[in-house]
Amino acid sequence: MEDNNTFITKEGLERLKLELQNLKTIKRKQIAERIREAKELGDLSENAEYTEAKEEQAFAEGKIIEIEHVIKNCQVIESDKISDTVTVGSKIKISADDKEFSYTIVGSNEADPANGRISNESPMGKAFLGRKSGDLIDVKIPQGIRKFQIISID
Repeated sequence: MEDNNTFITKEGLERLKLELQNLKTIKRKQIAERIREAKELGDLSENAEYTEAKEEQAFAEGKIIEIEHVIKNCQVIESDKISDTVTVGSKIKISADDKEFSYTIVGSNEADPANGRISNESPMGKAFLGRKSGDLIDVKIPQGIRKFQIISID
């Protein structure tokens, strides 16, 4: 596997493809229309609407390039594979300080910690990868070291 590969779920890949399609078909047209309307206002050197539209166009084109790169270089996670160790795509239940938490280990593009999706590149994600149910793990977080125990892996 190449270092520039990004892990992504099938659902995440579909979301990216939809976003790319939206950017290429709808967003590009909207921005082109804004640029056309701004040009009609006259002097482009002092035209804030034109400048904003051109900046939005540059941002959208950059996003298109970024998404195309991810799609080209991503590795789709097979989340239905059963494993006794934590891998990208694993759903884990852990405990810390007498509280239980559930997380799914995902690629960095799909990370959403508030919704239980942690990146395989985050300190917590890295600490859990390769571990087994029952393992005790010390994870360095911004507040210091926190102890976690893996309860189950799905």
